[in-house]
Amino acid sequence: MIEKYIPQTSFKDQEDFKKNFKINVPECFNFAYDIVDEWARTAPGKPALCWTNDKGEHIDFTFSELKKQSDAAASFFQSLGIGKGDTVMLILKRRYQYWFAILGLHKIGAIAIPATHLLTKKDIVYRCNAADIKAIVCTGEGEVIQHINDAMPESPSVKSRISTGANIREGWYDFNLGLKNATPFIKPEKVNSNEDIFLLYFTSGTTGNPKMVIHDFTYPLGHIVTAGFWQNLQEDSLHLTLADTGWAKAAWGKIYGQWIAGACVFVYDHEKFTPADLLQVIQDYKVTSFCAPPTVFRFLIRENIGKYDLSALKYCTIAGEPLNPSVYQAFHKATGIKLMEGFGQTETTITIATFPWMEPKPGSMGMPSPAYNMDLITLDGRSAEDGEQGEIIFRTDNGRPVGLFMGYYRNQELTESVYFDAIYHTGDIAWRDEDGYYWFVGRNDDVIKSSGYRIGPFEVESALMTHPAVVECAITGAPDEVRGQVVKATIVLAKDYKDKAGDLLIKEIQDHVKIVTAPYKYPRIVEFVDELPKTISGKIRRVEIRGEKK
Repeated sequence: MIEKYIPQTSFKDQEDFKKNFKINVPECFNFAYDIVDEWARTAPGKPALCWTNDKGEHIDFTFSELKKQSDAAASFFQSLGIGKGDTVMLILKRRYQYWFAILGLHKIGAIAIPATHLLTKKDIVYRCNAADIKAIVCTGEGEVIQHINDAMPESPSVKSRISTGANIREGWYDFNLGLKNATPFIKPEKVNSNEDIFLLYFTSGTTGNPKMVIHDFTYPLGHIVTAGFWQNLQEDSLHLTLADTGWAKAAWGKIYGQWIAGACVFVYDHEKFTPADLLQVIQDYKVTSFCAPPTVFRFLIRENIGKYDLSALKYCTIAGEPLNPSVYQAFHKATGIKLMEGFGQTETTITIATFPWMEPKPGSMGMPSPAYNMDLITLDGRSAEDGEQGEIIFRTDNGRPVGLFMGYYRNQELTESVYFDAIYHTGDIAWRDEDGYYWFVGRNDDVIKSSGYRIGPFEVESALMTHPAVVECAITGAPDEVRGQVVKATIVLAKDYKDKAGDLLIKEIQDHVKIVTAPYKYPRIVEFVDELPKTISGKIRRVEIRGEKK
């Protein structure tokens, strides 16, 4: 399938990739029809989705079955008056109904809004009114049902509430019954153009209300690089990306690029993350490819990995936050597998990555994807030289690349604040080494300016994470009359060190950082906390640590 959109599917090195990579974009591309239904036509028995949960249940779905279920979902949505351009929020965790629902929405040209089950009433009211949400599909258990019900008096745009649960409450539709009783689906005459809105994500920003990132119908094609080249998937791959379907990471690893590459998506539907259980599942189902954020790998290396048979696991990718080299080394020692890092945003697909033909440098994001015209620019607007810090930007004077967002929904001012003069400004700071590898420094607002030095939080956090007392940490800048700012470390201690919190441990940690990295980067202020403040997507709220307004 991938050959249809990328005529040349193998590259010998980065230069070959950069020179010859190109995506063929057809008119009126629709992922549900052009990929899922096409697989169902040409290879109906091909495995598409392998689903299991923490209760021991297991169901396999072929592409033929996905076509049948997504057709039924499309028909069911139409019966509720949902059609092209309507916004529908999906709060479905890792339930297999998510794939039926989102494909069904794609088939009728509706706008899918994946969302997390951690939303409160206030979050739901905001989203419903900001995007004029017409329907909500959610799981049937937990507090989310009640939060949705509580939000309804203040959410006039919502016409339908739909549940996948067993106990359907008054005023709700039964999703499973709706699919079972759906009339035969007839494809609308014109479903979409490439420029129509396909997906909308509410980003979990660390300040203010979340932004509404919108992608067009060509967005899945941008994930050819994500799955086919960064994750290195083949038609016989069984790929697990550890992510709730409410996050953009699910679009990166649980549906689009994976199915274009012909891989089978593996889903482990669990309520509580337990490293041992995850390793057992990877062993038992013979998962061949795995992607997760560094936090997950930090937990995995604390387990006795050697007692699990991970011989089927061939490839691991990592993204979501920078990778501490110590985690890379420990995982590689335990498994022999090199962690291949990648970088991107909700606004993009993969933009910088360690591709299969590259030797990874632990802690480096890798090299730019040829799908984007990337540059690093300094504060005075120059292209940064090797070793010089700059902001990651993407030039679009030759057109918006496949995978780059359309803008922020209903907020032209915000869009133009980051996307102007044919340049998209990511707000992320990095530097490039002499071999062309890129290294993340931090968000522009998070870089610390101390005594004329620019200090990236990640490099200090990496040094801290090599100390056995540190389980988790966040580096921020604290005001200082003499230096402008000084480095502050907010640290969650390991169990064995909690009773040692005090001046001696602080001095030990400070001296450790001086040895591991440059002495001027050591934290002059050290604070021990029970937990770090985070957004609902798990990002550290440095703004809260700094004591700024939310």
